[in-house]
Amino acid sequence: MADMEDDDLLDALGVEAAPTKAGAHTKLEERLIAGFEDILRFVETNGRVPQHGEDRDIFERLYAVRLDRLRGMPEARELLASLDASGLLSGPVAAVVAVDSLDDEDLLAELGVDAPADDEDITQLRHVSSYADRQTAEEIANRARCEDFDNFQPLFEQVERDIQSGQRKTLRFGRDASVEQGNFFILDGQIAYVAEVGKAARTPNGESNARLLVIFSNGTESNLLERSLQRALYKDETGRRITDPDNGPLFGDTIEPEDIESGTIYVLRSQSDHPYVSEHRELIHKIGVTGGKVETRIAGAKDDATYLLAGVDIVATYKLAHINRTKLENLFHKIFAPAQLNLTIEDRFGKPVKPREWFLVPLHVIDEAVNRIRDGSITSMSYDPTTATLRKQPE
Repeated sequence: MADMEDDDLLDALGVEAAPTKAGAHTKLEERLIAGFEDILRFVETNGRVPQHGEDRDIFERLYAVRLDRLRGMPEARELLASLDASGLLSGPVAAVVAVDSLDDEDLLAELGVDAPADDEDITQLRHVSSYADRQTAEEIANRARCEDFDNFQPLFEQVERDIQSGQRKTLRFGRDASVEQGNFFILDGQIAYVAEVGKAARTPNGESNARLLVIFSNGTESNLLERSLQRALYKDETGRRITDPDNGPLFGDTIEPEDIESGTIYVLRSQSDHPYVSEHRELIHKIGVTGGKVETRIAGAKDDATYLLAGVDIVATYKLAHINRTKLENLFHKIFAPAQLNLTIEDRFGKPVKPREWFLVPLHVIDEAVNRIRDGSITSMSYDPTTATLRKQPE
């Protein structure tokens, strides 16, 4: 077997060796085939032929002009006939550019894009501003004097005071990319106020896009699209969202690994039949924070020593925004530390475990603590287990 030639081996296996055609196509023909295959992949992916227009993706425009060029070349239609099952090459040629004289590099130049180097893939464009980005820059730059700025100036002054006092925070734009009437942002060093939001329209890709009236703290205004404002805030390294005074981040404006955009404080009551738990069931509560569903978090409670190896009842939940999970849980533990449950149980393997996050605290006191978190007064409070109340710490 080792001495058999390839043809002999194929023959022994019952396989006929097909002769290989060398140089079946010229380089130009191979390029035409490859270019048409790009168009076919676009049609298969998008369900339509590529179209012209400045609102189209740069490569869709490239494929549209390429298709026009192929339609105008009889030799190309003949070469590609076996691939053109859907009859793409029989369509009309759009009179957009003189396609007969353009190759891909010329076309990119026609579209305002530098041609790639010889060792670069033509589909990997670098340092190219998209049409949307150019449109955004024009809209942001195209500001007019706000004739009734006196009506808005007090709003900007109040926002600045709120930021200085800590009632409002500035967050890097992106954690929450929504834009609503009444929102404040920082863009290009100016505070931007969304004064009006027009009726939303649909973009070609199906996204909602509304026209906005945005007032800037330097006394100018701009009628720009919602998507344009979002893109500008994303691109501006100093772009920020200014939070509402009653919904700001709990622990500052630095994004940390445990930060969650929104979350739930949950309070649980144990179904354990442990004698001490049974006796004080109405007072023993577990306090935690989750960024997901509470039901998912407690799904395996009866098998987890953290939950006293028993099912639990959800007795209260509170929705908050811009929470640092770790810091918030630590804050609860610090406040209610004098009432932490001192109970040791054995886990499923007989190992002693002292569960945390369980406290002998009435539910109404937990409710008060959450409300104080919302208004910012919790940091000056401590829990007195002798009276079961929150008390202001001495100065």
